[in-house]
Amino acid sequence: MKNNNWMRRQSLLGYVFVGPNMLGVILFFIVPAIYSFYLMFTDYKFMNPEVNFVGFDNMKRLFEDELFYTALRNTVLFLLSVPVSIGLAFLVAIVLNGSVYFKKMLRALFFMPYITSGVAIAFVWMLLFQPQQGPINGVLRAIGIDNPPGWLSATESAMYAIDIIWIWFMLGYNMIIYLAALQEISGELLEAAKIDGAKRWQTIRNIIWPLVSPTTFMLLITGLIMTIKTFGVIQAITQGGPGNSTTILSLFVYQNAFRYYDMGYAATISWALFALILIITLIQWRGQKRWVHY
Repeated sequence: MKNNNWMRRQSLLGYVFVGPNMLGVILFFIVPAIYSFYLMFTDYKFMNPEVNFVGFDNMKRLFEDELFYTALRNTVLFLLSVPVSIGLAFLVAIVLNGSVYFKKMLRALFFMPYITSGVAIAFVWMLLFQPQQGPINGVLRAIGIDNPPGWLSATESAMYAIDIIWIWFMLGYNMIIYLAALQEISGELLEAAKIDGAKRWQTIRNIIWPLVSPTTFMLLITGLIMTIKTFGVIQAITQGGPGNSTTILSLFVYQNAFRYYDMGYAATISWALFALILIITLIQWRGQKRWVHY
């Protein structure tokens, strides 16, 4: 009897600790999600008390909207920065996990962008990518490229410039996670590979990379979700321009909701964004059986 009373008190105490978090999830995630699902079938405009049920009109409008397909294409192009950043972070982590001068300082420098203000990042990269007097194009001209890209000011290169910024931004975080994984690998295993005559690149390819594959999977799935929801950096740098060349789905939601106040259509886009995240996540979960080694 005493044991049952103790278990009930412990359960009650657990609910007390979990309760505030669960309340926050319900109020700020579940309820808004249900409400946005309702708005998807209405023509609700912000500050307009009249709300009409329009059925699937918003979905029909979405599939006929060329700007939606532009935003979807830009989003896919933006997502390509994730595996590039992960691959570079793995190589940097391999180097900084060895015997390198100023190793701790270099780790801190690589990680610094991840904790830097998005506005500061935007300001610095806008200066770096300045077409006429920016240092990046200055270097390109110095090595013989007479007509360097316009970067953020040109529709054909703006999204690639955003990708470069995002790769740089995520590199430090991915590197730190890889460093933690590399330090868990048994030194005896690496020493045995060395004794057996394995070269450095063979050790990395056949031993280290498979052993950190769960970390790679985690970085890939969280990185893609984080990237697909990114808003602040692009809004601060280009606001979706020039000519909607950097408008991704999350920014498209914001524009329709808070620039045009078309909440019903914005809710429809947000659910399309959710569907894209779900599809990508499911594909990764199915595909990870082929290359992730636990």
